[in-house]
Amino acid sequence: MMKNHSGSSLLNNGQTPNHIRERNGRKCPSGGGGGGGGGLLRVSLRGYGFCMGALFVFCLGSLFYQLNGGPPQILLDIRQYLGMSGKYLWSVTMGGSRPYSRKDRLERHLGSCPHTHKANKGDSTFQDDHQSFAPRVLTFPSQVVYNRVGKCGSRTVVMLLKLLAERHHFNLVSSEIHNKTRLSKHEQIALMKNITSIPEPFLYTRHVHFLNFTSFKIEQPVYFNIIRDPINRFLSNYFFRRFGDFRGEQFHLLRTPNMKDEERYLDINVCILENYPECSNPRIFYIIPYFCGQHPKCREPGVWALERAKQNVIENYLLVGILEELEDVLLLLERLLPQYFSGALDIYKGPDYMKMGKLTSTVRKYTPTLEALQVLYHRMSYEYEFYNFIRDQFHLTKRKIGLKSQARPPAFTPEFLHELAIRTPEPLEEDEEVDTALEDANSWPIQM
Repeated sequence: MMKNHSGSSLLNNGQTPNHIRERNGRKCPSGGGGGGGGGLLRVSLRGYGFCMGALFVFCLGSLFYQLNGGPPQILLDIRQYLGMSGKYLWSVTMGGSRPYSRKDRLERHLGSCPHTHKANKGDSTFQDDHQSFAPRVLTFPSQVVYNRVGKCGSRTVVMLLKLLAERHHFNLVSSEIHNKTRLSKHEQIALMKNITSIPEPFLYTRHVHFLNFTSFKIEQPVYFNIIRDPINRFLSNYFFRRFGDFRGEQFHLLRTPNMKDEERYLDINVCILENYPECSNPRIFYIIPYFCGQHPKCREPGVWALERAKQNVIENYLLVGILEELEDVLLLLERLLPQYFSGALDIYKGPDYMKMGKLTSTVRKYTPTLEALQVLYHRMSYEYEFYNFIRDQFHLTKRKIGLKSQARPPAFTPEFLHELAIRTPEPLEEDEEVDTALEDANSWPIQM
């Protein structure tokens, strides 16, 4: 006999209406009585699934944040509204005592910086729910220094910066002092105070060895720089000092009236092989001091200056590029400092700028003999170790950001110059300042 599954079946099971109400009460979490385990179990499973989903979204968002370098604006506004914004000024240290490294700078610059206004504990920065936020500092690096290395494309970059300053409305200060790279302690302090007094945002550029602002308790600006193959740099400087660039050789002769003809027309092979001061250490120990700094030992060719220069690059420079890959340098600067360099590559590749750029090429330049190159290469061993270090760091940064461009091989490789193990004579003593008023002029890389 089939059972009737209507409402009368409850009576057949011996359950009264009171039993039904009691059971329904247990199913409701708000029923007030105990024994709601089955219902609570189902709610906990849903909550567990919701929490796991939220955790997954949070992890995904965290990954996206790290890859793109900045939180959504709404999170920044909420953070400031709650009065919980911390102090994220540009400084030498982050957190406890961990050094503020180049990696930290790179990650910070890949996105926008957090607001730096800090409210009193317990107070809201959203005043009366209607007024504007309290004043805050610029959310991008507002102090940038380019301590340009002579004959490493700096005149090319400065010409570009003048156009970018007009477009992006930042203050560009390009020093006209070209023969004073080494400063006394008082000169360092005076220069650093002058730099930090420039209205922000600014970009200051000068031929000067690295200045450690923090050692004088002054806020450190953001540094960037560009170097090139050391032999190429030396050749460009050697011939430019004598013959200038495409602006005219006669014009350059008028600018160097004190240079004697025997010096002007000295064969570069003779200069190298006979160990003239201009072609020997410490004068050709040129690039490393720009990154080592103002310490007297920075001008002495050796491991100490080399390692200190590497350390300063890692800890204090946002980017050090190589002139042989200038277009990639501009792409990275557009990404890391968009408020200054946005659109730089388009301007650089434009026809009008290319016409101006040709004027910076050094004239009457030729390559020395293989023997002279080998001697020069061994004399510049520290310079090449530093150049290769910068080149590797630059390519690592390109890979991190995702640039797919092909790296150009160096102009002079160890395999090319390692045929003869020629002993280099002892460095000559040189106390005079070797930079000249002509160091501001720079040229494109030598096409090999």
